[in-house]
Amino acid sequence: MQQYEIVIVLTPLLSEEVAKEANAKFSKILTDGGAEIVQEDNWGLRKLAYPIQKKTTGYYHLTEFKAPGELINKLEVELRRDERVLRFLTIALDKHAIAYNDKKRSGAFNKKPKAEEAAN
Repeated sequence: MQQYEIVIVLTPLLSEEVAKEANAKFSKILTDGGAEIVQEDNWGLRKLAYPIQKKTTGYYHLTEFKAPGELINKLEVELRRDERVLRFLTIALDKHAIAYNDKKRSGAFNKKPKAEEAAN
């Protein structure tokens, strides 16, 4: 199974609860299709880089998962059909991206260097 990462941008007209329900729907599609969800990260309401459908903000949600390749097409069809989705991007991760994500999850990038710790 290949490891993937998907970022979904939902319309800002939704409430927080409806946005969470939409993300749960897409996560259920993944798990029902045999995918293993590695990590989910809800970024919340953020400003878009450029207007999409005359909207300047959107609810961002990142999901990292392991899945067979044929499941990606099914998921993307459901994303295109859902009116709540402004944009989405699915990326197949290589070994370097997987290692980077593992380090990021473990908190390796948030640690202070030893010289700063000694000074404090």
